[in-house]
Amino acid sequence: MEEEYKQAIVLRGDIKMSKGKAAAQAAHAAVEAVLIILDSDNPIWHKWLREWRREGQKKVVLKARDEKELLELFESAKRLGLPVSIIRDAGRTELPPGTLTAIAIGPAPAPLVDRVTGKLKLF
Repeated sequence: MEEEYKQAIVLRGDIKMSKGKAAAQAAHAAVEAVLIILDSDNPIWHKWLREWRREGQKKVVLKARDEKELLELFESAKRLGLPVSIIRDAGRTELPPGTLTAIAIGPAPAPLVDRVTGKLKLF
């Protein structure tokens, strides 16, 4: 059986963002995670990225309770050796500068991503 790959984007659920702002923060996190892979010398991450693209770039957008949980998820993904991005808002529109808004984990094998995000609810 072929392995499935995905990317999980996690947004904070405790801050008020418009739908457009949330979409932009999710996009920032997704793109940054891919750029981190492309800038890395990690051949496993590069393989995961190729397979994820071949499979159609599955993504899921999830919700963290607050900044503390988002940071815990970020650290958990790093400990598992997964590519992970973290996004802090520039503060030009709705949020104060430096507000932690989102992370993206992967693309990576779905079971590894699920070890970090499997208990989260959809955004």
